[in-house]
Amino acid sequence: MPQPMTKRTRREGYSAKALFQPRAVVLLADPALPEAHLLAANLAAGGFGGKLSILGMAAPGFTRIESLDALEQGTDLGVIALGREAVGRAMAGLAARGCHAAIVFAAMPPDELAAACRATGVRALGPRSFGLALPHLGLNASLSHLPVRPGRLALLAQGSAVPRAVLDWATAEGLGFSHIIGIGDNADLGFAPSLDWLARDPAAGAVLLDLRRIRNRRLFVSAARAASRTRPVVAIRPGGSHDASGAADAVLGAVLARAGVLRVEGLEDLLSAAETLPRVKSAQRFGEEAARGDRIAVLANGAGLALLAIDALAAGGARLAVTGTANPQVLRPGEGPDMAEEVLRLAGLATVDTVLLLHAPEPGEAGEALLAALVAQQARGRGRAPLLIGWCGQATAGPQRSRLAEAGFPVFATPEAAVRGALHLARDHRNRAAAAELPSRDVLEITPDRASVAALFARLRAEGRRSLSEAEGLSVLAAYGIACIPGRIAQGPTQAAVAAAGLGFPAVLKILSPELPRKTEVGGVMLNLSDSAAVLRAAKTMLAAVALARPGVRIDGLLVQRQAGPGQELRLHLDDDAMFGPYIGFGRGGTAADFEPDESFDLPPMNLTLAMALLDRSRAARLFDGHRDLPPVQRAAVADALVRLSQLAVDFPQIERLSINPLRAGPAGVVALDASIVLREPGQSSQLAIPPYPAELSRSWTSRDGEMLTIRPIRPEDAAAQADAFRRMAPEDIRWRFFSPMKELPAEQIARMTQVDYDREMAFIAVDAAGRTVGVSRLIRAPLEAEFAIVVDPAWKGRGLGRELMRRILDWGASVGVAQVVGLVLADNAPMQAFVRALGFTLRRLPGEEDVVEAVLALDAEGSALG
Repeated sequence: MPQPMTKRTRREGYSAKALFQPRAVVLLADPALPEAHLLAANLAAGGFGGKLSILGMAAPGFTRIESLDALEQGTDLGVIALGREAVGRAMAGLAARGCHAAIVFAAMPPDELAAACRATGVRALGPRSFGLALPHLGLNASLSHLPVRPGRLALLAQGSAVPRAVLDWATAEGLGFSHIIGIGDNADLGFAPSLDWLARDPAAGAVLLDLRRIRNRRLFVSAARAASRTRPVVAIRPGGSHDASGAADAVLGAVLARAGVLRVEGLEDLLSAAETLPRVKSAQRFGEEAARGDRIAVLANGAGLALLAIDALAAGGARLAVTGTANPQVLRPGEGPDMAEEVLRLAGLATVDTVLLLHAPEPGEAGEALLAALVAQQARGRGRAPLLIGWCGQATAGPQRSRLAEAGFPVFATPEAAVRGALHLARDHRNRAAAAELPSRDVLEITPDRASVAALFARLRAEGRRSLSEAEGLSVLAAYGIACIPGRIAQGPTQAAVAAAGLGFPAVLKILSPELPRKTEVGGVMLNLSDSAAVLRAAKTMLAAVALARPGVRIDGLLVQRQAGPGQELRLHLDDDAMFGPYIGFGRGGTAADFEPDESFDLPPMNLTLAMALLDRSRAARLFDGHRDLPPVQRAAVADALVRLSQLAVDFPQIERLSINPLRAGPAGVVALDASIVLREPGQSSQLAIPPYPAELSRSWTSRDGEMLTIRPIRPEDAAAQADAFRRMAPEDIRWRFFSPMKELPAEQIARMTQVDYDREMAFIAVDAAGRTVGVSRLIRAPLEAEFAIVVDPAWKGRGLGRELMRRILDWGASVGVAQVVGLVLADNAPMQAFVRALGFTLRRLPGEEDVVEAVLALDAEGSALG
């Protein structure tokens, strides 16, 4: 019983359409402010087709009103160029006239604007917004110093300097914009709502982000991932060096990579990406060899340019493609038409991801001949791989570059700049492919002893402690299935010697103190103790050394452990980022973790696929095959430990910091030798930037004929099962579900269906005893309304599964505040229409849409209409 989804929403008050597709705009202007005059001039000159009103001063092109009471109902957008003290009253006046979208330019505290938004129901960009430019509508409500020409770039910026610089550069390069959106200080309408709009707007070809402060971590990650699935998204972060440790900037990089966003390091790289990405139209390919997207073919009219490009490609980690000829290939000056034909050949090869054409000025008309041949070829349509051009020089080459840019080519002034563009393409391809990667069916099923961990944490709270002892920390890890070195706690040297005899030798002795996070610095760790006498002597020496180094320090006893066998020392690290919350770090362990830091980062929740990718990003993983005296490491065991640590972070948000250092890793697996855990202050907890898997919603269900299924939320590892289920669908069911015939689900669509943001969307799947997916129900929510979809395996129709899946999804919708569920049904889909009628849906025809009907159901706050 298939049912397609739509993107319709019904909202009272604010709507994104009012902001991004306004029909009438009012400028509230204080003539004493310079920005008021600049905004009036830009709005009047933009060519906006809707009505422009102005309050506070007169300006050409506007209808002047004397008060907000005179503002016409139906005005969508208020542009507020007033002093700080007048903003709240202005927003209240807009709301009274039915206008619930605004742009605020005033310099005011973000919290003050956020409070005004809550009080009035008006949603706003700002404060300190650069404004909003929508060139395809002729709307320029921005502080731009130049007209904004239409094009394919979308820019979201927090400040004003970056958008002015990008706009100035783009105007010279002949590039235009679909949107310029000034987020400002991110008080209300931040990045997420804008990215949500851009993800659905076909006018936006590539998105540039100027990131400084993310207000809602979870919404941002979700929206960025949705946008990057349909177009390139590139980000810079001015001010990242403010964090001396570099951890916050590294975590941001991990967040962006997880969302499929290309992170670049500065304005020059941002402009290079802006030159390249919107002008390149190449299909996403996820084949084994093409997955990296970094196989480059170089064609030049001089060896010097080719060698410079090779140096830059090697430094950037790209590869030279196999082309059937020399690569790089150098053609003699004067062979312009031949170069154009060779470009076409290279672009058609399956072994080439990008073609790099490098050209130095030539005497006579040779350069003009090549330019004309390329432009003619562009008009006819090029090959599969994109073409990037390094057209070097200035006196003659400068005007020629402008003509190539006008023809739609990504064109650069140096070989190095062209290579940078090629590297951006490759990184963007890898990021987006990784974000849409379909994991294997393998799921690490974790059954931790949560109760024992909860009891331990409760005891610590009762004792007024936040820091766990090493033994307590290891017990937490053991409760989550991470192997820990056996150990016993002793209260003095004699007990330590007895404990060591019971554990076996060689032994390790450690001081137990919550006030000594680095025990080795005070002589608090002793290794290779061969017998009980050695342990007794070491314990006495250790206690004396610690007392001398740290008089009065709290000592909770001695920890005796059996010394682990040889292996590599690693560190697994859970910490908290101010902007994105909990993150996981992985790298080399032991003392090397302090003086030679090597960490790669990701966010919980993590599965095995993500854990393996985290390992691959670290330098430590280069030694996993063994090196000199270092034994090989069982990679799967390290990934297993990372996933278990991730689950611990999900289950206990009261953990502030956790470190496993060292994790001894070898060919037989891993074992934790030391652990430190610090809890948050009482009453505090974290919020993950990515919603965890809602395992608590999993239930068993028995059909009318006695067969049992598991109905649970979908997860990324269900990708292969989803593809199998699609292949079992009847052609008519496929047409009814997707509104068109399809033979196979594209990988990108499977990724979207299985990688669910559980805050925004839910999909319940029914799984039989053989692990097959035999039904799916789905709900995608807006604030008060949601769109549903359902499909049931042909063998399961008529057995009550469809009704049960709908009951589960509608109950979930009611629990998160959905008031109304809607969807479209093809007019000839009589079985689906009968099914939804029986569930209480109302069917109605839509004006001008004869081939579909709309199904609507109101939900009760206490539960779904199905009971």
